[in-house]
Amino acid sequence: MDTIVNKVEESGLVQLDLETFKPHQEIEEIDLKDQLWQGLVLKEKDFREWIKTHNWDSYTNKAVYIHCSADAIVPTWAFVLVGLQLEGIANQSLIGSKIDLLKKLISDNINNLDIKQYQDARVIIKGCSDIESPEYAMTILVQRLKKVAKSIMYGEPCSTVPLFKRKN
Repeated sequence: MDTIVNKVEESGLVQLDLETFKPHQEIEEIDLKDQLWQGLVLKEKDFREWIKTHNWDSYTNKAVYIHCSADAIVPTWAFVLVGLQLEGIANQSLIGSKIDLLKKLISDNINNLDIKQYQDARVIIKGCSDIESPEYAMTILVQRLKKVAKSIMYGEPCSTVPLFKRKN
């Protein structure tokens, strides 16, 4: 009887799934459009009252993105005040879109990767992953891994696309 041999395992290829870096935090939105007077302008007195009375604890240990979806000019200080309120409450906050926040969280996860384990490795980054902005995640990951890896490929072991190979 023939023995089934796992050629991928024997090849020394190391597989890495982009999904590993997917953020698992709860994400919340603060849309300043809700604070605009008649949907047009931000009144400082009303806004400061909202800052004082809003339940900031509802953002505890969450990742929060702050933006204004209305077509209005919102002063910079308004975003700063909200950001200051979230300090020490939210795990992460930024001014921008949800995708901006997801990219930041993905980037943080990739930058926390211990790349020593990939020293001189032949790495395959799995292609089909459920992650926001996979091209962004892939680029950040390859930039980080190329410092130590011998080669980096994209796809599945049976069908890879070479991305990087260290010159001898």
